[in-house]
Amino acid sequence: MRILNIGLALAAAISITGCASGLGGGDYERTEARRVMSVRMGTIEGVRLVKLEGTNSPIGSIGGAAIGGVAGSTVGQGKGAAIAAVVGAVVGGIAGAAAEEGLTRKQGVEVTVKLDNGELLAIVQEDGGENFKPGERVRLLQDGRNTRVTR
Repeated sequence: MRILNIGLALAAAISITGCASGLGGGDYERTEARRVMSVRMGTIEGVRLVKLEGTNSPIGSIGGAAIGGVAGSTVGQGKGAAIAAVVGAVVGGIAGAAAEEGLTRKQGVEVTVKLDNGELLAIVQEDGGENFKPGERVRLLQDGRNTRVTR
């Protein structure tokens, strides 16, 4: 039974971390390859650190509920085991959802850019270690759906 519990916990952890995707200026989805993007030039006015919330999918809560239910069912016998399984599933579901969000949370940056035409834009993206600085010239790549700041 212990091996089953460990196996379920491991499977849940793998599936939770597998959902994370990059949101930085250099991260692209497969479908973005060979897509035309417009390029606009500008100067950084300001940079602010922000937090990008983590994934909130059913995977964490379902995985946690399964693990909690199995673990709870090993407590007691008869009705006691059934009640412990239900309580374990509820607590595990809540803990699994919180773990998924926490494990997939990322550090981000809000970059305020003054475009060459005078327009002021703020773009939020994952912090990829670019260390953008005010006064620096940057490119904004836009495809109609996404905008990213790059050098």
